[in-house]
Amino acid sequence: MKAAVLFSGGKDSSLAAILLSTWYEVELNTFLFSRDTKINAVMEAARSLGFPHHVREFRKELLGEIVDLIVREGFPNNAIQQVHREAIRELSGEYKVIADGTRFGDRVPLLTDDEVRSFGDRFGCSYIRPLIGFPKKEVERLVSRHLIISYGETGEIQNGDYETEIRGELVKRGLSPESFFPPVHRQSLVTGRKP
Repeated sequence: MKAAVLFSGGKDSSLAAILLSTWYEVELNTFLFSRDTKINAVMEAARSLGFPHHVREFRKELLGEIVDLIVREGFPNNAIQQVHREAIRELSGEYKVIADGTRFGDRVPLLTDDEVRSFGDRFGCSYIRPLIGFPKKEVERLVSRHLIISYGETGEIQNGDYETEIRGELVKRGLSPESFFPPVHRQSLVTGRKP
């Protein structure tokens, strides 16, 4: 059975894909607000993992709606949650199993148990989080054994995280992303898989 993994190119979604590949035919899925967004490094990360990779585009209005929500609330948490829900909803029309790299201790994006059940009931799919029981320390240990990673700040590292395009839209509106997002946010990008 196929399983769609929401894939940013980072360590968590990559590790989730590797774990799931024992039981499922994993397909990586990266969502963009615009097909013009350059994600060559994410595509290379997918190739290094050896799983099929699909690049998908959200509906055109979504980026504006998400940035409006961030500006209105003054912080990005609910907006990031909304983007994540939208990605899962879109994949539910094609896959019976959808997964991501959410791990123990994550705050955003993190669906509630009720939301997870609701996706299953409404769309007939299973939304799973293979890392949800793994604390950061254990994820780091597994990553160090299986993946080659580079790190950088959001905007400095080219990954498929929703935040990069959102920050760009804020700048287009003449707003400082630092007014809404934490000043330091370390991101990861898979550059290879260890033998």
